[in-house]
Amino acid sequence: MGGSIGRIGFIGIGRMGWPMARRLVEAGFAVAVHDAVPGRAAAFAAACGGHAAAGAPEAATGADAVVTILPTSREVEAVVAAIRPVLAPGAVLVEMSSGEPSATRAMAQSLAGQGVSLVDAPVSGGVARAETGELAIMTGGDPAVLDRVAPVLRAMGTAITRCGDVGAGQAMKALNNLVSAAGFLVSVEALLIGSRFGLDPATMVEVLNASTGMNNSTQKKLKQFVLSRGFDSGFGLDLMVKDLSIALQVGRETNTPAPLAAQTRELWAAAAALLGPGQDHTAAARFAEALAAGELTSPQVARKG
Repeated sequence: MGGSIGRIGFIGIGRMGWPMARRLVEAGFAVAVHDAVPGRAAAFAAACGGHAAAGAPEAATGADAVVTILPTSREVEAVVAAIRPVLAPGAVLVEMSSGEPSATRAMAQSLAGQGVSLVDAPVSGGVARAETGELAIMTGGDPAVLDRVAPVLRAMGTAITRCGDVGAGQAMKALNNLVSAAGFLVSVEALLIGSRFGLDPATMVEVLNASTGMNNSTQKKLKQFVLSRGFDSGFGLDLMVKDLSIALQVGRETNTPAPLAAQTRELWAAAAALLGPGQDHTAAARFAEALAAGELTSPQVARKG
C-alpha cells in the first residue's frame, strides 16, 4: 500500500481548504497547493508556507497523497483527469469534497487501474473548526489505505470515523447535513410560532437547549446567526442544497422512500431561489420568515452590523 506520507498536493484553497492546508504545513508535511482562483495559491504560500503550484498537475507531481476539496464531484473529475498522468503507483487521492458517492466510486475504480488508491474523507465543523484542526472527518475506503493517510487526517480533524467502503464518508456527510437542515428549519418555525404567541425567541432557545428540543441549530446557529441577523456562519446556502440533493440521490439509489427528506430539500431549494446566490445557509431563516410575514429578533441578542 506504499510508505508513509511526506509530500502532499492540496487542490482547493477555499474557505475550508485554506485552514486545512495550513494545518498540514504546520504538521510538517511538504505541501504544494493549487486553486482555480488566480493568485490564491501564491497568497497561501506567502502567508502559510508550502509551495504555490502553477497548476493541479504540478501540485500532484511527486506527491504521496493528493487532497481535493472542491465544490462538486464535477470539479473533482476534471482535476483527476488533469493529474492522473503524473500520479505514481502507490499515490493516494484523499477526496475531501462533499461529493456524490457514486461518482467517487467510479473515480476510485478508474484510478485503481494505474495503482492509485482513492479514499473519501468529507468534513463537518465549518471554518472555525478547520482553523483549530478539530474537524469531524467521515471516511470511506480500504482500511490499509486509511491507516496510511491517518496522520494526514489527524492534522486536520479530531473526530475521524470510518464509515465503510469508498463513498461511505460522503454518503454519511450528506445524510448528516440532511438531519441538520431539517432541524434548522423546524427550529426557526418553532421560534416564529412562539414569537407570534408572545415568547422571546432568545428565551425559547435557552429552554430548547435545556430540553429535548436541543439540536445543533439551537446550540450554534439561532442566536449566533439568526437572531443576531448576521447570517454569516461561513457555509453557503447553495452548498446545503447540493448536499441535500446528494442525500436524496443516495436514497434513490438504495430504493429508500424518504418523503420528509424530499420535502426538506425542496424547502431549502425554494429558499435558495428566493434569496438568490451567495447567501449563507442560515439565511434560509429569511425564507421561513417570509412565509410567516414576520422577523425574528430579541432584545437579548445584539444585532450584527
